[in-house]
Amino acid sequence: MLPIVRRRSEPDTLAPDGSEIRLLVTGPEQDITRGSLCEVCLPEGQVSIPIVHRTVEEIWYVLAGRGEVWRQLPNEEVRTVIAQPGDALPIPRSCRFQFRSLGPGPFIFLCLTMPPWPGPDEAVLLEEGGWPVLSSTDQP
Repeated sequence: MLPIVRRRSEPDTLAPDGSEIRLLVTGPEQDITRGSLCEVCLPEGQVSIPIVHRTVEEIWYVLAGRGEVWRQLPNEEVRTVIAQPGDALPIPRSCRFQFRSLGPGPFIFLCLTMPPWPGPDEAVLLEEGGWPVLSSTDQP
């Protein structure tokens, strides 16, 4: 029997970029082999750590809040957008990216990962991004 997965109130984990992750469909556990789905939450005023993925690509669908996202494909200029509920953003493999929550409230989006997320070693932390990452003492 195929399960119904309910969103948990508490995060399951923190992503390598520092955002809160609530696992929804993780792949083989639900007989899904080509992707995984999670909810990503970045509290208002916070900035993610800039990263690039080794092997996966993602599609983000914004549910709540407003976020600013910069993305950069290899050999291309940085592109920055404001994302809000109803927006979808592709994050191709090898795309560098970083995001920040502009408020009001947290920036929340669904993240479809293809193939399924292989684990924290998938993300490569970048030396620099569009914005400095605040330390926990700097957070509002």
